[in-house]
Amino acid sequence: MSKLVIASIGPASSVQDGGRPGSQRYGLVPSGALDRLSLAAANTLVGNELFAAGVEIGPFGAALTARGGAVRIALSGAARNADIAGGAIAIDTSATLSDGETLTLGFARGGAFTYLAIEGGIAGEPDFGSLAVNARAGLGSPYPRPLQAGDELQTANASGAVEQRIELQAASDAPIRILWGPQDDEFADDSKQLFVDSAWKISATSDRMGYRLEGPVIKHLHGHNIVSDGTVNGSVQVPGNGQPIVLMPDRGTTGGYPKIATVISADFGRFAQMPAGRAFRFKAISMAEAQAAARQFAELLRTLPDRLRAIESFDLNIEALQDANVAGHAVSAVDATTWQVASPADGSGPD
Repeated sequence: MSKLVIASIGPASSVQDGGRPGSQRYGLVPSGALDRLSLAAANTLVGNELFAAGVEIGPFGAALTARGGAVRIALSGAARNADIAGGAIAIDTSATLSDGETLTLGFARGGAFTYLAIEGGIAGEPDFGSLAVNARAGLGSPYPRPLQAGDELQTANASGAVEQRIELQAASDAPIRILWGPQDDEFADDSKQLFVDSAWKISATSDRMGYRLEGPVIKHLHGHNIVSDGTVNGSVQVPGNGQPIVLMPDRGTTGGYPKIATVISADFGRFAQMPAGRAFRFKAISMAEAQAAARQFAELLRTLPDRLRAIESFDLNIEALQDANVAGHAVSAVDATTWQVASPADGSGPD
């Protein structure tokens, strides 16, 4: 088998998959990828199951080296500089590292997490049916903690398949959609209006358990304690200080603060990608609208394979392109036949 050896990696980086659905009834948090679409897109590029385990790489950079054979990888999610042996690769594409080559990743831009999928998946021993890491609970495989330099990710040898790209729409900057409740009756109408009318920022103290929001104080009607009940990804709790916390995949299974709203599942990954300090807003929608958005998101996941396109490889002759007579004409840098355009007989062609 081949392996990826981690030379360096920033904090908030771990192995994640689709999580542990159905486990919460036993008091076990689900964990799993913060941005399920990006994990699914990366896995689709290398032929894995949608929610096979990959590496959720935090905002900082990383470097991983192939050992024991070639390793085929794909990237999706937050944009960042990426190169293999000095050659740049794009987000939302696949690529192959030859034995000894290193994938180098820079800082995330416009998002928080990039997903690295490896053809053949990551070898590990599932905990309750999943490799997803929850460091607080000591769960996950091959390492039940954030990744660090020296870790090795065992995988299959690269298949030699044609490299591909996947066509995804650019991330929307529209407000994050919410449903009110389940305890929105613990807040006055003016507090609820303040919640959707205000600009919010995610605190730098946030983590996979919860994203702390910075903004106006949201006041309770009857105090901040309720009988603990179940939580879901996107539950918006309001503790005693009035600063909401959006619960994430490593949250507690129950919570005792009133939940003013819930981020809809279709927008949860987009919310999770929000960098700390960037302003955003919430928008309340109806249950029917949330259900329609969920169906659209499920259809997007189902049709990801239809969005794959082969990457055309070519040798670009920069000197020849610079010398070509292309002024005033549409040309393709990868099609030399478009570089030279015959001038009209009267000599009125481009200079």
